Amino acid sequence: MNIYVGNLPWAISDDELRELFSEFGEVSTANVIMDKFSGRSKGFGFVEMPNDGDAESAIEALNEKEVNGRNLRVNQAKPREDRPRRPRN
Repeated sequence: MNIYVGNLPWAISDDELRELFSEFGEVSTANVIMDKFSGRSKGFGFVEMPNDGDAESAIEALNEKEVNGRNLRVNQAKPREDRPRRPRN
């Protein structure tokens, strides 16, 4: 299951995100989304867990959990909608 994790602390790394979720089961991938221009975190990321039961447990336990002063927003990721491309000036 693909899990959306929002309101992440700005300094959290992929490895720290993986560690947070691995308490609940196997983690395939953990990625903090970075701004390509500034190189800073955008404050959200995605975690992939192969076992849906483990993923549901992680969502239940970690949603609204405080990590480094921020309450996480954790839920099942929704498929990305195709957005029309804006013309460049």
